[in-house]
Amino acid sequence: MSSQEHIRNFCIIAHIDHGKTTLTDCLLRLTRTVNDFQFEERMMDSNPIEKERGITIKLAPVRMEYTLPATAQVSEAAQAARTSVPGQTYTLNLIDTPGHVDFGYEVSRSLAACEGALLVVDATQGVQAQTLSTYEKAKDLGLVIIPVINKIDLPSADVERTTLELMEMFNVDEEDIIKVSAKSALNIEMLLHTIIERVPAPTGQTDAAARGLLITSLFDQHKGAIALVRIVDGSLRKGDKLEFVRAGTSMLPLEIGIYNPVMQKKDELLTGEVGYIATGLKDVRSLKVGDTITRAADAAQVEPLPGYKEPQPMVYLELYPVDASEFSELQDAMSKLVLRDAALQYIGTHSDALGSGLRVGFLGILHAEIVLERLSREFNLELIATSPSVPYQVSMRTGEELEIHSPAQLPDPSQILLVREPMAEINLFTPERFSGVVLQMIRERRGHLLESRVVGERIRLDCEVPLSELITDFHDKLKSVTSGYASFEYTVKGFVEVDAVKVDVLLNQEVVEALSFMCVREKAEAEGRKIAAKLKEILPRQMFEVPIQAAIGGKVIARETIKAFRKDVTQHLYGGDVTRRKKLLAKQAKGKKKMKQMGRVEVDQDTFLKLLRRD
Repeated sequence: MSSQEHIRNFCIIAHIDHGKTTLTDCLLRLTRTVNDFQFEERMMDSNPIEKERGITIKLAPVRMEYTLPATAQVSEAAQAARTSVPGQTYTLNLIDTPGHVDFGYEVSRSLAACEGALLVVDATQGVQAQTLSTYEKAKDLGLVIIPVINKIDLPSADVERTTLELMEMFNVDEEDIIKVSAKSALNIEMLLHTIIERVPAPTGQTDAAARGLLITSLFDQHKGAIALVRIVDGSLRKGDKLEFVRAGTSMLPLEIGIYNPVMQKKDELLTGEVGYIATGLKDVRSLKVGDTITRAADAAQVEPLPGYKEPQPMVYLELYPVDASEFSELQDAMSKLVLRDAALQYIGTHSDALGSGLRVGFLGILHAEIVLERLSREFNLELIATSPSVPYQVSMRTGEELEIHSPAQLPDPSQILLVREPMAEINLFTPERFSGVVLQMIRERRGHLLESRVVGERIRLDCEVPLSELITDFHDKLKSVTSGYASFEYTVKGFVEVDAVKVDVLLNQEVVEALSFMCVREKAEAEGRKIAAKLKEILPRQMFEVPIQAAIGGKVIARETIKAFRKDVTQHLYGGDVTRRKKLLAKQAKGKKKMKQMGRVEVDQDTFLKLLRRD
């Protein structure tokens, strides 16, 4: 059992495809945490979607034991402080975190559970936006940063340029940078020695009341909700009755243990250790990320750990089954997914065109994509997803404050005092030659530049852009205009006032609520014209003329007309008096006029699908 000064808790900060998972696998093998027979690539990724996409979705910790060789070279400062002692065995807790912005809060809690971080940068690509964003979170939390350049053995590696970028952006000395290749295990042993030497040991109070930080949670069919925790002060035993301070949920744990990298039971988790607690609770929503866990007897006196906040969905989609009879299966599938993902929120909704469905709140677009893929794979559901929307804050003249998640929830415009929309701050990296076209794209999306800075051969742009402009096709367009060289990361910075309106779509004078959308007033006419033109192409022709209108309140801002079929009623009238033809055509016109007054245009599922696919 390791004492507190022999524990090192650290995580890895890296952009997608910079080698974070390969480095994790290499550390597991080098420390002999897994042997060659147990080993398989991407060991920390439990979800098949993670393995296929090459991204980390769910945070996972692992405990490694490593004995510093007796021949290891230790710096004089480390010798004096006895931070690394040759021949001593150290416990290394690696917390493998997701890197995507959608899981930013979970990342901040995992960083809070560490004392150090490896800042891994690909020698072929240099520093990217995601790396910078997570680095700033780690720096704010006071973590010791160890800069690492990976993939140095590749022919395309530019180690010198990457070193200069790291020195310039992160204010580090060249001798502090560790150059490795995780694929070939080059210099990985030196990296392990550096972690032991530079990352400080945990500083919790062993004799204080127990306090643990809930880093994340997951669900097990047999053990119920499982809490992944870092013990900050004191210790927790299996027989203790425990309580989550913020949620107020208490339980007697079924099991306590560590990840090695599979679950391994223990009788006790000590100060500074990272492990799991099988709570036996049937709902993972009882376990709130960032909460403080302690003994139930001490819950009233214990001060909660800082940084806790409720998960806030920032993107909303409406999901409808293609086959309306599968709605109950969709409800059942979503209730099961919520057991595993506490950030998901949903309520029922109904559309005249699509029938019964669910309005679901997600942390971001990637989160939504993953949930949709899981619904398709794990529950075999074929779904229609509407275009994503963001929450708006509405201040009423009566003083009431509302948050709306769909255009249908917008109150009467005459009662609205003001509307606010979420704003995002972007950190964007691009080669200098693309900076003009990127800034033009930012301006087109109602954004503005806050600051720009040249970094080597690239430029860093800090901009503010409305979240509604980011969540649709911003990433694809950015990659397109920069030939795939740009990267960006964003954080939601709060709500700002906006002149937003609800645009209604009318078919033959009737509002089709499923097609209504929120938009800023200056873009409303252009967007209205666009959707009217699309509908004219997609909607089947009728026996009567169909006007398609986009309107704000009572004001029509765009119109298209679908011409009626002309029935050839005079085909059999060959020869004879022309007045017979005129009489029949006049009779048809009269019938069409009556049909136009009474007729309804049904927007079927196929039409709706075509419209969404074009978006």
